Amino acid sequence: MDFFEKAYAIEQDNRDELKHFRKQFAIDDPNLIYLDGNSLGMLPKATPERIQKVIHNEWGRKLIRSWNEGWYERSQEIAAKLAPLIGAKPHEVIMADSTSVNLFKLAYAVLHLQTGKKAIVSDELNFPSDIYLLQGLVKLFGDKHELRLARSHNNMGVSKNEIVEKLKDDTALLTLSHVAFKSSFMYDMKEITDLAHEKGAMVLWDLSHSAGAVPVKLNECNVDLAIGCTYKYLNGGPGSIAFLYVREDLQEKLVSPIWGWFGQKDPFNFRLDYEPADGIQRFLAGTPPVLSLSAIEPSLDLMNEAGIDNLRDKSLTQSRYLIELCKHFLEPLGFSLGSPVKDRERGSHVSIRHPEAYRICQALIDPKTGGKSVIPDFREPDNIRLGITPIYTSYMDIYEAVMQIKTIAEQKLYNRFSLQKGRVT
Repeated sequence: MDFFEKAYAIEQDNRDELKHFRKQFAIDDPNLIYLDGNSLGMLPKATPERIQKVIHNEWGRKLIRSWNEGWYERSQEIAAKLAPLIGAKPHEVIMADSTSVNLFKLAYAVLHLQTGKKAIVSDELNFPSDIYLLQGLVKLFGDKHELRLARSHNNMGVSKNEIVEKLKDDTALLTLSHVAFKSSFMYDMKEITDLAHEKGAMVLWDLSHSAGAVPVKLNECNVDLAIGCTYKYLNGGPGSIAFLYVREDLQEKLVSPIWGWFGQKDPFNFRLDYEPADGIQRFLAGTPPVLSLSAIEPSLDLMNEAGIDNLRDKSLTQSRYLIELCKHFLEPLGFSLGSPVKDRERGSHVSIRHPEAYRICQALIDPKTGGKSVIPDFREPDNIRLGITPIYTSYMDIYEAVMQIKTIAEQKLYNRFSLQKGRVT
């Protein structure tokens, strides 16, 4: 059977051992192909029912009694379901705040602990919000620290040598995105963590683009700290609660800069002097958002049932398929690959580049250009990101999306759309 024919995609879908999970998500429009789960995951069908139960039963009927009937422990209970997906012990993970707030808490704690070390190391492919936060920390500490960014020479990945060049004996913290948000470049977590530890630096990984799609091994890699969001591959919903990880031997050594009552040893004693809680709970601050915590649970249950290694196997097979289709059909039309080819260096989305990337994205989304509506996303300056979320993405989704891109490029249908960019791309 011809690899580049529609029949091949149909056959692969028929053979897919994870295909039944797709039915667990709200895919209501048969003319929509969603390839943006790396930005916002789809809605699990069980989530509305779960939320309604929390609203009508736990909140509406039981009211404040629910704090003694499950709400108080929910941050840790949900974290325990996330822990296997990121290779951590349940008592090393907590659901809390946003990714940015968690980065602030942990990075600040490291700089406070690592006295005498002045450098923070990251890379220029990191998500800008992480960089902004690190810049803010430098100011907050009175410009006594230096932020060093490792360079990318191809706008796709960062070599180990570039990281080594920035890591010095004065490095307090190395913080990187495990998977780069534009290119999908993925670091060797163990190798980079070991390099930082050799210099006496602590390591903080942002797992926002890998948790739920890549088998992360935090304990196996001896990672110090990690953060991440839950609204991408973990399907927790827009703006859903984030998570943080602190290796168990570091929990008593690090001091969170945000002292709140849920991080207090006994919050309902209402003492005026703060005493941090034991273990990971000391990194909480304010009251946890119960609705958001509850919304993520159905997806975590599905992902643990599917198995993260199985999801990764499918993701790699699908991304290889997508890359080959792009080479065959799209490279002759002026597209180029913006993601690594090697499996070990690539996360679960594939970026393709084209000078008209933004308008091609608009044409893909607009069903009036013919065919199905395809939702990818655009990242400056010329990246079309095609997200593969293996728990619900089909091979036909991939095949039809590439065919739609091909049609738009061949017929220059993107010329119908403005170059003026929307607020969200």
